[in-house]
Amino acid sequence: MTDLLRNKLRILWTDTAIVCRMIKIEHSIFALPFAYMGLFLAADGWPGVKPFLLLTIAMIAVRSFAMAFNRLVDINIDSENPRTRTRPLVTGELSSVFTLFFILICGVIFVVACKNMNELCYKLSYFALAWSAFYSITKRFTKLCHFVLGSVLGLAPLAGWLCVDPHFTLPAVLFFTGVLFWVAGFDILYATQDRKFDRGRGLFSIPACLGLQSSLTISTFCHVNTVIFFLLAGLSAGLGWIYFTTTAIVGGIMIFEHQVISAEDMSRVNMAFFSLNGVISVVLFIGTLLDILC
Repeated sequence: MTDLLRNKLRILWTDTAIVCRMIKIEHSIFALPFAYMGLFLAADGWPGVKPFLLLTIAMIAVRSFAMAFNRLVDINIDSENPRTRTRPLVTGELSSVFTLFFILICGVIFVVACKNMNELCYKLSYFALAWSAFYSITKRFTKLCHFVLGSVLGLAPLAGWLCVDPHFTLPAVLFFTGVLFWVAGFDILYATQDRKFDRGRGLFSIPACLGLQSSLTISTFCHVNTVIFFLLAGLSAGLGWIYFTTTAIVGGIMIFEHQVISAEDMSRVNMAFFSLNGVISVVLFIGTLLDILC
């Protein structure tokens, strides 16, 4: 291997590591457990190695696609926001050309993975990519951007279901709706950090448009709906006491999430956003899996 090739590979590896850090690839934990829920429910147990691996690859690829696209189209906004000025694309640590290349590769990987699932997943893969990219521009014209993001992550349980059973079913749609409200609720909380900047920049978000107290109320409303739809989804899927006990625990975590922040003290919003919501998706998946297996 020549020194030139070795140097190029080292640069490629470094840039890939930086872009993975930029898109916070570890936050795949928010959506991946819900995708597995749909997968295991549709298969009524272990779906097999191939569907499991294909779904995992597809979910990581589409999330990476969406996050990298978001960072790329928001580069000018991020450069003005004090909270986001240190992101790699803003500082020049990562180039726009490499990020665009990364986006294209992730999109191809996602489509190929979906094509190997079934024909319906393949046909829907292009819509999924377009919809996940569309979210990134919604805050420029609508305060409902949080619900668009919720619908993007809500595709996770639906995708998991369709991976092994290419039919739209009531449980999958109810889980989709539950995740939609769950994500919208915590994204509203997260957006409170940028409410003043967004308002000054002419961007749309519920905190920027409606204020802090209204945002907390709407977020609470979203999470009440989350629990309701998760309960309805469990009933329609024929799940038992383990699942419903787990859903009650999830409801308790959400109550705690809204207790640790208030209009007077928003200092723990990051803890509520990252730590607690990561726990929610994993706990609900474990409860669902145990219910199926037992």
